Amino acid sequence: MKNRTLQLPRRETVIGPERLLFFGDAVFAIAITLLALDVTVPEGLAHSEVGAALQDAVPKMGAYLLSFAVIGALWLAQHALFRMVATLDRWLLNLYLALLAVVAALPFPTRLISEYGGTTAATAFYAATIALALGLLAALTARLLARPSLAVPDTEPGRVKDSLWRSLSTLGVFATSIPVAFASPTAAKYWWLLAVLARWLLQGSRTPDQQTPGVTGTTA
Repeated sequence: MKNRTLQLPRRETVIGPERLLFFGDAVFAIAITLLALDVTVPEGLAHSEVGAALQDAVPKMGAYLLSFAVIGALWLAQHALFRMVATLDRWLLNLYLALLAVVAALPFPTRLISEYGGTTAATAFYAATIALALGLLAALTARLLARPSLAVPDTEPGRVKDSLWRSLSTLGVFATSIPVAFASPTAAKYWWLLAVLARWLLQGSRTPDQQTPGVTGTTA
């Protein structure tokens, strides 16, 4: 693979897509690890109290699994996107760093929804955080679409557009769940399941020439 780099003259820093992606992998891994650390039960429990403690931990495990799925989808999506990136510019670099900042902070809204999942504030805040991450991913894809010179040679615009629409559809689900949360936090959580339906519909609408090996099913 060619050593593709972006030079930042003011700081005299050289950054390549591969190196940036390695850094991103580390951030994603740390975020997932922090999620798991929040799933705990009190120490020193009597045998008769363990069952109740596990029951109390169910919301934490549910929030962990939800955020694990979200982070995993974002991780796969950014890898699929970077397979189409040949050269970085400042927009791609800054947007990606912003995405990593949101991913690194995901343990906080996850903890919030595990402890106060029945409240409008916690549910809306969680949905807004995921929507922000998806918005940044969509912005990265849109930048690649707007500047074809940044893409790997012979990258079909249809692939980039498909990735963009998949990000926007999932973004729409989480964004529209925010007003739903003000009516019913529980309904807003079920609303998130529409992201799976949207993903399935877009997957089914792809033409055979868009079913590119290694890309299908990896974008959020």
